[in-house]
Amino acid sequence: AEALAAVVAQASPAAVLVSSTIENKEVAARLAFKTGSGILTDAVGVDADGATQSIFGGAITVQSRVSAGTPIVTVRPNSIAPVAAPAAGEQVAVAVDVSDAGKAARILESVVEEKGSRPQLSDASVVVSGGRGVGNAENFAIIEKLADSLGAAVGASRAVVDAGWVPHTMQVGQTGVTVSPQLYIAVGISGAIQHRAGMQTSKTIVAINKDPEAPIFDLADFGVVGDLFQVAPQLTEEITKRKG
Repeated sequence: AEALAAVVAQASPAAVLVSSTIENKEVAARLAFKTGSGILTDAVGVDADGATQSIFGGAITVQSRVSAGTPIVTVRPNSIAPVAAPAAGEQVAVAVDVSDAGKAARILESVVEEKGSRPQLSDASVVVSGGRGVGNAENFAIIEKLADSLGAAVGASRAVVDAGWVPHTMQVGQTGVTVSPQLYIAVGISGAIQHRAGMQTSKTIVAINKDPEAPIFDLADFGVVGDLFQVAPQLTEEITKRKG
C-alpha cells in the first residue's frame, strides 16, 4: 500500500482500479487511508461519475462516488465487459522509496498451492455450483463432471461447505467467493440471499432444482424444475456429445 500511495502521489491518476479479491480489498483500504481518499468496493460498473454497486444481497443497485481524493475502486471480476480502447496501454516503470516501517514484515516461508486443471473460481467465465440438494459428498462428483464438460470452475453453497463436503475455497456467496461469470449454473441450490449476493451479477444464470418455488428461480434466466440426478448427467452427456 505504501508503494502504491507513492505512485498515486507521483502520477495523480483519475482513479485506482483493482480486482475485488480479499487480498486486493485489504490493500485498497490501506491505500485509501494513506492517500486520504474514499474507497468503493465490489463495483459492478464504473464510469467517470463513479461506480455502480450491488448491495443487500443484490436487492438494491446504487450509484456511488468518491467526494475527496483519488477514488479507489475494487471491481468484481468479470462484472464489466471489456471495451476496445483506441490506443494500446503503456507500461511505465516508477521508482518508489519504501520506509523502513514498510519493510518490517518478513516472509518466513512460502508454500505454492497446487492448482488443478480447472479454472480459478474467482475469475472463471463459466461456473457450476452445487447445493444441499446434491445430498452428500460422494454425489458432488455429478457437479464436477458437469463442470469439466464445460471447462468450468466448481463452486458450492454455504450449506455444502458447512457440511464438510467441499473446502471453503469453493464457497460462493457473501462469506465466500464473489463471482460474475458469463454463465453460472446452480444445481440443487435453493438460493439463499447470502448465496445470491455472491453470484447475482453473473451474465446468464441457469438453475436446476426440483422445488418450483425455490428462490433461485427468481434470479435465473433459465430454469429447469426436475431431479438434478437425472437432469445434470443428461446435460453433461449432451454437452460432451456436442463437443465431439
